[in-house]
Amino acid sequence: MKVGKSRTRMAVVAIASAVALVLTGCGGGKQTASQAEENSDGSIKCEFTEGQLTIATGNSSGVYYVLGGGIANLISNNSDGKVKATAAETGASVQNIQQLVAGDYDIAFTLADTAADAVEGKGAFEGNKADIKALARIYSNYTQVVVRKDSGIKSVEDMAGKTISTGSPKSGTEVIATRLLESAGLNIDSDISAQRLDLQASVDGMKDGSIDGLVWSGGLPTPAITDLFTSIGGDVEFIDVTPQLKKLQDINQVYAEGTIPADTYGTPSEIKTIVVPNLLVVSSDFPTNNACAITQMIFEKKSDLEQVHPSAGELDPKTAQETDPVELNEGAKQALEELS
Repeated sequence: MKVGKSRTRMAVVAIASAVALVLTGCGGGKQTASQAEENSDGSIKCEFTEGQLTIATGNSSGVYYVLGGGIANLISNNSDGKVKATAAETGASVQNIQQLVAGDYDIAFTLADTAADAVEGKGAFEGNKADIKALARIYSNYTQVVVRKDSGIKSVEDMAGKTISTGSPKSGTEVIATRLLESAGLNIDSDISAQRLDLQASVDGMKDGSIDGLVWSGGLPTPAITDLFTSIGGDVEFIDVTPQLKKLQDINQVYAEGTIPADTYGTPSEIKTIVVPNLLVVSSDFPTNNACAITQMIFEKKSDLEQVHPSAGELDPKTAQETDPVELNEGAKQALEELS
């Protein structure tokens, strides 16, 4: 199994309390898919190969980070000592795929729209298709657009001339923020004062009034958004971005309408929004036997991951196979078909 480049980060596994995971990547050989073992009937041998495994997640205050730490913990504790898995904080989707292809990570979280751009060579991947495959579709990200009530922003169009955090550079949030603005006739570089900040810095800016609004794409609930509404809930509110849905669907059909329940953040009513699935992806030569074992474990240990974060409740082996246009790794496909 491939081993990531030297890197040290802290990842969170939140069950009852946060447990720190330190990422330590060491140089080493990489097993390829062609070397994976098969059973006598020609099926993929669904078992782990010894090695280390690194998972690219996202901002430390987001769901990728928490759930990624939980998955790393599951693998380490349930692979009979064969695999030491660790998770790292990253800028999320775009960066994750770029570094996955570069060999820095073994598995990466990504939004499905970003992954589609990657395999088709569009958007941030223009002219440079990424050679990746999917382990599974996992849960949905909710586009969470929060503004200060004193900003006067009631729609995406109203963001003109305002200071808006559009997410970390090379993140899936930045991709969606850019498309939302463009669908409303706004240019991210000239029509707003774009602050390309991670989520915690965005929340801090909302609290001190230096930012008028933020765009965030994440699971429910996202801890930092919970903190924002707990701290200054009377001063901030969500806006409905679903008027932009049709134009986003013209770009990619993965976008759909969803709602953020009122009890998620203690809002007066539910919030209509745009949702997009998340995928776990690997390089195309990721070993099929490891892909099978990891995918099988994630879905069989769903209840354990729900204790890490409730978004894991969406895990379903049937919908997990809906990863087009990103092809499923053959090992992951075998595991999901057997679980369905």
